[in-house]
Amino acid sequence: MDALFNEFARKREEIFRVILSLPEKGTDVPGKISLEKVTGAAGAYWQTEKTENNKALRKTVDDPDGFLKEIAPLYRQCDLFLPGVQITYRRSKKGKITRLENKGSRASAKETHNREKTAFIQEGDRAPFLVDLGVFTKDYKIARPMYDKYRQINRYLELLDDALKDFPEEEISILDFGCGKSYLTFLVYYYFSVLRGKRVKVLGYDLKADVVARCNDLAKSYGYHGMEFVVADVSRDVLTDRRVDLVITLHACDTATDFALHYALKRRVPYIFSVPCCQHEINRTIREGQGDLDLLLGHGLFKERTSALITDAFRVKILESRGYRVDVLEFVDFAHSPKNVMLRAKKTGKPKELPRELFELEERYGFRQTLLHLEEEYERKSGS
Repeated sequence: MDALFNEFARKREEIFRVILSLPEKGTDVPGKISLEKVTGAAGAYWQTEKTENNKALRKTVDDPDGFLKEIAPLYRQCDLFLPGVQITYRRSKKGKITRLENKGSRASAKETHNREKTAFIQEGDRAPFLVDLGVFTKDYKIARPMYDKYRQINRYLELLDDALKDFPEEEISILDFGCGKSYLTFLVYYYFSVLRGKRVKVLGYDLKADVVARCNDLAKSYGYHGMEFVVADVSRDVLTDRRVDLVITLHACDTATDFALHYALKRRVPYIFSVPCCQHEINRTIREGQGDLDLLLGHGLFKERTSALITDAFRVKILESRGYRVDVLEFVDFAHSPKNVMLRAKKTGKPKELPRELFELEERYGFRQTLLHLEEEYERKSGS
């Protein structure tokens, strides 16, 4: 495969997409994985995309050459896309490698769409909250040490746009749980109001009164009149009963994420964006249950990570049972947090019964997952 690696290295500036397909027998890899260049105002970066269990998973790659050298031997075909050209490397079952070059192929038809994904927020855009965050200088230039944050901002908007670009209404109502300093909340407001031209109403909840006051002051100073911040505890307080189109819960701690998701499910909110955090609940009580998970519970670090994965897996299964299509995505936030799983959900069907296997897993391993029992109690009381 040296010829492939050398050609990729020589033409990397021109190549905008790579697709690996036809996995070798006996390899545990997706049927297809792509490596794509994403270009913004401050430069280009590469990201991979693969599908697992019908979920699209994307990840930023800092060393595309190294990635290709690691993954390409696991596949028998590699397609390189350049403007107007598709180059295919294929390895036969006997190991013979052939190179085909197709000019004027489907690469040219997709060039405009795939070669550059323009950043949603460009250098020079009047986004004052990014000045306060330090991503932009006072004259709205990208602060070079903050380029990673700039890239993360546009990645977040890419995820948002992918889900809501076809949102049909002229007004959108958004509820943000655990909004904190609210830079992402201001970003969402900017996306819908400035970039999409919609009327936007944003309500942000947080436990800290000083943070809420600061956010209200900032919204006023930016002229973002559709934003309001309120002190509230999602697990105890009575929350808004107005129409909500999108619920956001980014790093709502531990079971606060469950209460926020439960609120969204009760209200059948059309869209949910959730990045869970601090999943301690299951880790505190889970015990070995003489089953397949025992292997992962014998050491503290394994137990902690397994508990977090079980928590998110429960949430996904519950959302799906309530009629949502869920994408499980990698999302790295401004603080480079290791809590980097995003659950992106869209209401697509009718609710069904809660999965019984979740209750069985709880009983076997001795833990309790809050969202499951919030939904069970609501189901019992409402009869739905």
